[in-house]
Amino acid sequence: MNERTGMTGNGVAAQLSAQVWQFGDLVLKSRIAEAMEKGVSRYPVYRNLRYAVRTHLESHFDAIALTSGWRAQRLDSSSMILDGDGVLVVAYGGRKSDYCSCHFNIWSDSIDRAERVRGQLLGLAGAARITEPMFSIDWHFLTSKGELESAGIEELADDVLVDEAYPEIAGGVKHFITRYLDARETVLVLQGPPGTGKTRLIRAILGEISRRRGGEAQALYTGDKKALECDQIFVKFITGWDDAFVVEDADHLLKPRSEGNEHLHRFLTIADGVVRSQGRKIIFSTNLPNVGDLDDALVRPGRCFARVLVRQLAEPEAQALIARLCSGNTVRQQLAVERLGPVSRAGYSLAEIYKAFEAACCASPSITEH
Repeated sequence: MNERTGMTGNGVAAQLSAQVWQFGDLVLKSRIAEAMEKGVSRYPVYRNLRYAVRTHLESHFDAIALTSGWRAQRLDSSSMILDGDGVLVVAYGGRKSDYCSCHFNIWSDSIDRAERVRGQLLGLAGAARITEPMFSIDWHFLTSKGELESAGIEELADDVLVDEAYPEIAGGVKHFITRYLDARETVLVLQGPPGTGKTRLIRAILGEISRRRGGEAQALYTGDKKALECDQIFVKFITGWDDAFVVEDADHLLKPRSEGNEHLHRFLTIADGVVRSQGRKIIFSTNLPNVGDLDDALVRPGRCFARVLVRQLAEPEAQALIARLCSGNTVRQQLAVERLGPVSRAGYSLAEIYKAFEAACCASPSITEH
C-alpha cells in the first residue's frame, strides 16, 4: 500500500491511496506522484521490450545488472529494477527448459533515451538472443483478493503439426489454420477429450500469427473461471494489442445460456464488435463431449469459423502417425509401436502416441537405419 498526501489546485489537502502488487509499480507510481506534485514531467515516454535468450535467466540478469551501467536493484531471481538518469526499467523473466524469456517495461524522459535503452538491452542479449518467430502468452488470473493479475512468457513458434494427427480436419492442418486466420469469423472451438491435441493446435495457430506479424505475436490467455466472471479481462482484450484471446478448459463458459450460463454474453458481444473488425481471434478449448453441449449463439455461422471435434485415434490412424513421425526409420517405428501397447476401446490419444514416439527416440538415439 502506498499513501501520499498533497495539495490540490485549490489548496485543499488530499490523500491518495493505491494498492500495488509489484515493487516496481510502487517505485514508478511514487515517482510519478512526486513529479506531479512538483508540476514537472518525469517519464513521458514508455516502451516495451520482450525477447528470449538461450541462457540461464539468473546469469543473463546478472550480466545486465553488473555491466549495463544502470543502478540495479535485484528483487529476486526473476525480477529487477534498473534506474538511471532519465530512465526507469522494470524487468521480469521466466524460465523454460532450454531458454529464458525477458520482459522490460521502459519509462524515459525522451524517445532517444528510450531507444538507446532498448538497443543496449538487445546488445547485452547478443548472439544468445532467439531470432526465430515467437509468441507471447500473457496468462491472466484472479488473486485471492479479487485482483486481475498476469504473468508473461515467451514461447517459440516451433510447433510442427502433421495431418495424420488430426484426421478429422479436412484438407490438412496447415490449410485449416490459414483459412481460419484469413476468415472474417472470430471464434474457433476445439472440442474433445484431454490429450487429443487441442493445445498443440492452439500453439500452432499462435505460431502462424507470429510469422504473419514478422516474428512476434501476443495472446491473452486464461483458464481461470473467476477471471472470466468480471469485465476487466474483456476490457483488457478489447482495448489492448493482443492478437488472440485463448480460453482453455472452457466447459463452464460454453454451455447453453438456458442452463444458467451467465457469462457467455461477454464473448458474444466482443466476437461481433471491434475484435472482429481488427481481425483478432478468440479460441476456446473444451472437454465437453457432445455437440449439443455448446450454446447455439456462439457457434452460429458468421461468428464461429469452425467447431473442431478432435478425438482419439484408431489403431491404423495411430500407426500412420507414428510412421510419419519416424520418417522412414523402421527400427524406431517398431519401437514406438511396441511402446504404444494394445489399443483401448476408445483408441489412442495424441499424448500417448507422442510419448511412445519420444520413448522410442530415447531408446534409439544413434540409429540411422531407414
